[in-house]
Amino acid sequence: MEKIIKDLGTLNGKIMVFGGVYSNLQALEAIKELAFADGISSKNIICTGDIVAYCAQPKECITLIKDWGIHCIAGNVELNLVNDIDHCGCNFEDGSRCDTFSRQWYPYLKSQVNQDDIDWLATIPEFLSFAYADKKMAVVHGSYFDTSEFIFKSTEWEKKQANFDALNADIILAGHCGLPFSQTKNDKLWLNAGVIGMPANDGTPKVWYAILDDSNGFNYEIKALRYDFEKAAELMDDKPLPKTYQQTLRTGIWDNCEILPETETKLQGIPLVF
Repeated sequence: MEKIIKDLGTLNGKIMVFGGVYSNLQALEAIKELAFADGISSKNIICTGDIVAYCAQPKECITLIKDWGIHCIAGNVELNLVNDIDHCGCNFEDGSRCDTFSRQWYPYLKSQVNQDDIDWLATIPEFLSFAYADKKMAVVHGSYFDTSEFIFKSTEWEKKQANFDALNADIILAGHCGLPFSQTKNDKLWLNAGVIGMPANDGTPKVWYAILDDSNGFNYEIKALRYDFEKAAELMDDKPLPKTYQQTLRTGIWDNCEILPETETKLQGIPLVF
């Protein structure tokens, strides 16, 4: 089946990029406040998918993003909700800890959203493209070939290059893996802004996003977001959600490194600096 890419035309000015809201309303409210303070309009804000997942307020996050009017692509969670599939589609290995946890948070998520929410999620494209600072930009969740594929900085460049070739892009903005990073090769840039719904396994409660700037050619910066993680954690108290994810909001340490390559696993607990 041919993949449909929504083209946004040409964008100008600062662009904010973030992903992985994961039903964390407090982080989403905080990044919206930052965008407003920096004068970044909704037409220059891009979410790389997984609006909903692990945390307590999925419906509220869908409503905020819908009302905000930003650009958003569908992550694997959105795709599976729309298709009424009974699992999150995160590519977790059967029987793994992440798979076990998903059997807690995904049913809770499905119980919190209604048909209007699902109908709106069905309107979100899986991929975006646009022109910016004389660059051809593309937005994917995991990869062009598999929305739930985990691509990390240590992932072999050949996989990334195949995405650039398929999308005819100079720069790819990606999400899904939960860790912010950038990598340049062959005049191509793979930029993962990270996620705002969960820390990046670096031992701090900070979460991550990116700012693109075209005021002097093309520039970008990966930045930390501080928000009320205690409230986000407390709201999970009386919900059928994994307690370990609640702890991660506070400690910045993932329960396990099952999805991580060895290179990224060795970085657990080391604060990120960009």
